[in-house]
Amino acid sequence: MIQLSEVTLRRQGRILIEKATLQIHPGWKIGLTGNNGTGKSTLFAALLGQLSVDSGQLHRPAVWTVAHMAQEVEALDMNALDYVLSGDEEWWHISAQLEQAHLDHDFLTPDAMAHLYGRLEDIDGYTATARAAQLLAGLGFQEAQHLKAVGEFSGGWRMRLNLARTLMCRSQLLLLDEPTNHLDLDAILWLEDWLKAYRGTLILVSHDHDFLDGVCDHILHIEQQTLTLYTGNYSTFEQTRAERLAQQQQAFEKQQQVRAHLQKYIDRFKAQATRAKQAQSRMKQLARLQTLSAAHVDMPFEFSFREPGKMSSPLLRLDNATIGYQPEKPLLNQVNITLTPDTRIGLLGMNGAGKSTLIKALVGQLSLLSGERLASEHLMLGYFAQHQLDSLDSEASPMLALGRLAGKLVPDLQLRAFLGGFGFSGERLDTPCEGFSGGERARLALALIVWGRPNVLILDEPTNHLDLDMRHALTMALQDFEGAVVLVSHERQLISAVCDELLVVHDGECKVFDGDLSDYADWLRLARQEIEQRERLQRQAQKAQAQQQSQQPQQNAKPAPSNPAIEVVAAAPIVAAEKPLFVDKEQARKQAAILREQTRPLRQQIEKLEAANQKAQQRLAAIEAELADSSLYDAARKSDLLKVMSEQQQLRNDCNQRDEQLLELMMQLDEMQAV
Repeated sequence: MIQLSEVTLRRQGRILIEKATLQIHPGWKIGLTGNNGTGKSTLFAALLGQLSVDSGQLHRPAVWTVAHMAQEVEALDMNALDYVLSGDEEWWHISAQLEQAHLDHDFLTPDAMAHLYGRLEDIDGYTATARAAQLLAGLGFQEAQHLKAVGEFSGGWRMRLNLARTLMCRSQLLLLDEPTNHLDLDAILWLEDWLKAYRGTLILVSHDHDFLDGVCDHILHIEQQTLTLYTGNYSTFEQTRAERLAQQQQAFEKQQQVRAHLQKYIDRFKAQATRAKQAQSRMKQLARLQTLSAAHVDMPFEFSFREPGKMSSPLLRLDNATIGYQPEKPLLNQVNITLTPDTRIGLLGMNGAGKSTLIKALVGQLSLLSGERLASEHLMLGYFAQHQLDSLDSEASPMLALGRLAGKLVPDLQLRAFLGGFGFSGERLDTPCEGFSGGERARLALALIVWGRPNVLILDEPTNHLDLDMRHALTMALQDFEGAVVLVSHERQLISAVCDELLVVHDGECKVFDGDLSDYADWLRLARQEIEQRERLQRQAQKAQAQQQSQQPQQNAKPAPSNPAIEVVAAAPIVAAEKPLFVDKEQARKQAAILREQTRPLRQQIEKLEAANQKAQQRLAAIEAELADSSLYDAARKSDLLKVMSEQQQLRNDCNQRDEQLLELMMQLDEMQAV
């Protein structure tokens, strides 16, 4: 259990959290919320032991393993799969020791070797590589990327690698700071399911309302230097907090009335000798009143899109567009999109399906391979790209950046008032944005887009780095916007509130999605399963074909033709044939003979693997008998013991590999027979 008792935390002399007392029980999933700068990162640092509390006590079980997602990843030469595996430090250490022991037989004693193998079994170490691969797949990495060096990935993909490495750790406490910032919607849905199944204690900082709702059972809110723990998800927290604030305001107003009444009595009668005693009593009563503060909510952001200039319909259109970077390999075909002033489109699709490529074609950054892009003469585009923050002039302040757009005729007072709606005031107005946080840079980028009075907004992940208040302000502003909107976002609440039409990009097409976002989550899971099945069948077909060719006589230079039945299985989903009304027995016998001939290579491989496994199991039984002999552990027989244990491990690995091959071959055989 994590326990805080009268904890006060300061940063640079400023109190962020004062006299906090609470308990966090094992297994709780907590969403840590609060405006930027209120102390969320400071609390994380204290929980990690990187920062001492200024007063009070913070207790965390010393035996707990803590996993924390760092915000930066170095450009390492290590491949992606190994980088994720290194997140399980004990497994990584044991694997390194065993590898060294196989190279140097004097590196470990027999007892040490036996202990390491036993510990590897205890921590489920033999499945570590498979689990790491599943994490990478869930976060959007293709299998071909597993052996790619970490340094070859972009910053956003390195953050995904860092998240996978953090999840790989077998932790009792998991601290995640904005894990969804660099994820798309399908990766977020996968992460949500993963965190629901996580058995440890989770403390999560996120500005995604739906993500907090789906994962958390408690909310820890920081406001006015106070930590308040709420039971329930984020929606419950919002309702409970609103009720508490209303009660607080009511109590404050009632107390103010009592104070005013007492003070009025005191002022009236304190100078009269006959009433002086009663006045003194009222003064003591007034002094004893506990001071209540008015309900306070930190000032939210508030802005609106400026009214667009001239409008026409349609504003932008793609007709029969073929989109991609190579004419021979287009990403999207026959795309037809029409944007009118009342269009509100949410663009959905799996990672790599082509959403960002479609957006680049819409805004004119990418030329069409074929088809037409027709733009109205009145078109004013407001485009927020995923990497919009990188395009800001780091040496320019918000006032300078906006002044360049507005021109010299617009007074500074008007510019300052406009930027105030985006949270810029005081010295921040004239501070170069080089040192700004991601949230401040995102707000500035939005402010510059809003000033341009666009009539078409194309937004690609605009909420990255924005806190909950700014996301809410953006949602409200988009609802009132008087132009067309095309939105790509991982935030489901934003899509639901703004968009009235959903398009899904999938398998080279862009089509209307008939359903809502919960339906899309179900569709996404089915689409993943279909892709995994297709890839599995393709691998099986390739393996079967390679094995069949390897069995041909060496003197036959001409390779055997591939099995057409296998190719059909790999190329298309299996669909059961309709049962005929009449059965031709002779034809059925011929078909059965053809099927036996087609499946014979598979059945032979299955029999061969089963025989090899049976032989290996017999040898493993013999090895277990040898290991039961205590004389094998004598110092003089160290090399014999290492040899036997190495053979045992190799046999187990071989059996596991053959079991996987058997499963694939049997599934393939079943599919062929079903066809």
